[in-house]
Amino acid sequence: MPFDKTVVVPLDPDATFDLVTRPDRLRRWQTVAARVDLQAGGEYRWTVVPGHSAAGTFREVVPGQRVVFGWGWEGDDELPPGSSTVTVTLTPTAGGTEVRLVHDGLNAEQAARHAEGWNHYLDRLVAAAQTSDAGPDDWAAAPDPLDELSSAEATLAVVQRVLRGVTADDMSKQTPCTEFTVSQLADHLVGSITSLGGAAGATFDDDPGKPVEARIADLAQPALEAWRNRGVDGTVTLGTNSFPATVAAGILSIEFLVHAWDFAAATGGDVAVSEPLAEYVLALTHKIISPEGRKAVGFDDPLPVEHTSDAVTRLIAYTGRHPVPAA
Repeated sequence: MPFDKTVVVPLDPDATFDLVTRPDRLRRWQTVAARVDLQAGGEYRWTVVPGHSAAGTFREVVPGQRVVFGWGWEGDDELPPGSSTVTVTLTPTAGGTEVRLVHDGLNAEQAARHAEGWNHYLDRLVAAAQTSDAGPDDWAAAPDPLDELSSAEATLAVVQRVLRGVTADDMSKQTPCTEFTVSQLADHLVGSITSLGGAAGATFDDDPGKPVEARIADLAQPALEAWRNRGVDGTVTLGTNSFPATVAAGILSIEFLVHAWDFAAATGGDVAVSEPLAEYVLALTHKIISPEGRKAVGFDDPLPVEHTSDAVTRLIAYTGRHPVPAA
């Protein structure tokens, strides 16, 4: 039972094709993270919402006109990667491009679930075409269940949204981390991602010349994919020390969310984060960062804050930064 829907986006076919295939464009409306080898036979992996990644192989790629790919979900025995087919056809029309999406190879129950998803994301596709960014995705805001890896994926979405608004002129601005400008904090975050991702077996190809959002996203994607493949059992090695894998994976969420706040404070951006996610990261921080280890991770003494404050405010105060309420 196929899902079949058409929408019109106010862009030409080439720009629309980029929006539905390029990782930096997909992050604006459909995915938290994306790996794409855009050629027939090339593989893709999209983390659509935290804890749920679609994967498959491109079967046909005609730039500006058509893309066909296998579709399925990691860890789903009933609809594994590549077991169904998505066809996206682009046709010029008055006012932009007609986008027709057909999803074949689904049973009735799967078709109903995917109809809900595609309707949600096709609406966001139109919004992204209109305004260049569809805004925070409510479906990605508060994963259920929340664990070390779904939290890392959700907080990655938060920091990416902040970094998307960072300009070249912002890179020299001072952050609340007194030793770091925005540029230096980005380098620090790169080091954290590659160290923590490397502990799970990820390899990286860093390009400091990329826009900062793309640089962080393109490193975080293989890091989180490696953690998904490895899981959080046992221990991992960071430097010369051994740590429980749950601790190493949990640090990613702390890095992403605290530094999202740092970047936003330095550049005038907003940190859009759900209260359940921020509460989870705050609890991780209390569990992972010991009083003795605060200085080693760049935390000053905690600052007093009203117990009724939102979780991000309490998290930032715990790190020794002067907080402002989250957006």
